[in-house]
Amino acid sequence: MHFSFMNKLGASFLITLWLITGANMMGDLLVHVEAAETPALKIAAKGGTEKPKDETGGESALVLLASASAEAGVRTFKKCKSCHSTEKGGKNKVGPNLWDVVGRPKASTPGFKYSGALSGLGGVWTYEDLDAFLTKPKSFAKGNKMTFAGLKKAADRAAVIAHLRSLSDQPKPLP
Repeated sequence: MHFSFMNKLGASFLITLWLITGANMMGDLLVHVEAAETPALKIAAKGGTEKPKDETGGESALVLLASASAEAGVRTFKKCKSCHSTEKGGKNKVGPNLWDVVGRPKASTPGFKYSGALSGLGGVWTYEDLDAFLTKPKSFAKGNKMTFAGLKKAADRAAVIAHLRSLSDQPKPLP
């Protein structure tokens, strides 16, 4: 009987698989592993080292806001520039003008038609709200028209919020 190369390759693969499985079974029979009653290594946690989390479970940008750079926010904000203008008195684009947005009532830019999801929120844009919105806009206001997925990194959100804060004649005080 003549075996082809593919038959030899398949047979060697099966034999190797059987040998590995058999060795694993023999090892399990010979060595009994039991869970340790106490951990072999304890890592002591120091109080206050856990970073605050936002509503979505990610790190909050508010902790980083005091040290955030508005210049870094300008670079990160380039993702937003295609839909939002930032000039004082600037025109709305696909999204509203964001000049002086921190502390401004939500859904209040003149001449921009907001979705019902944002129009119904009420209140003003606080630092906490901006952080939550920039994390994931669709979760903050379910049903809003914004297609942007959000900024995952807290440092990026803090930088963008610092940049948005700087877009004002009288920037609002940090929290």
